[in-house]
Amino acid sequence: MRALARWAVCLAFLGAPASAFAGAQAYEPLAASVQAVLSKAVSDRAPLTSAFKSKLDEVRWLNAMSQRLDRRIRDHKTRIAFLKSVHYEASRAGLDPQLVLGLIQVESGFKKYAVSRAGARGFMQVMPFWVKLIGARGDNLFDMRKNIRYGCTILRHYLDLEKGDLYRALGRYNGSLGKPDYPRAVEAAWKRRWHYDGKLS
Repeated sequence: MRALARWAVCLAFLGAPASAFAGAQAYEPLAASVQAVLSKAVSDRAPLTSAFKSKLDEVRWLNAMSQRLDRRIRDHKTRIAFLKSVHYEASRAGLDPQLVLGLIQVESGFKKYAVSRAGARGFMQVMPFWVKLIGARGDNLFDMRKNIRYGCTILRHYLDLEKGDLYRALGRYNGSLGKPDYPRAVEAAWKRRWHYDGKLS
């Protein structure tokens, strides 16, 4: 089993199709106060400013990440818009943007219209029940920014629920709580493929 787990992590790192790991967040009733907070988090309008500390930081990060993503999202304009959304929404939720990129790699392989067997949708493989639970009628989970906002909000919720335990939060996100393969795959993608030290690649 250990060899199988290592092989799964290697596949995720090398960019193998992510559908094997695309899972499904499990529906759990939310306290009214939690539901209200999450609903507010996903309902805000598109950002008017970036979350970068400076324009230089923005240019460096976008250049570094864009080079690694160019084979997955070919169109430069689309790729930059995607990366800006990931950085903003991750930062807004108190998440590492590189972690979110690793999660997207494993969940959907950066496929905007990916759909799992369980019905999870988009880049971050968000289950449709979240729209009814915390969203608004008409929220489109295939919309790039909306999908990333939902995904980051949900992961933040699970991290808070698990008191900062990333391993368990990732398990909840994927619907595989207690199983090691998915958290290990995300961690491998995050730290090996998307590691960023502030310098150009």
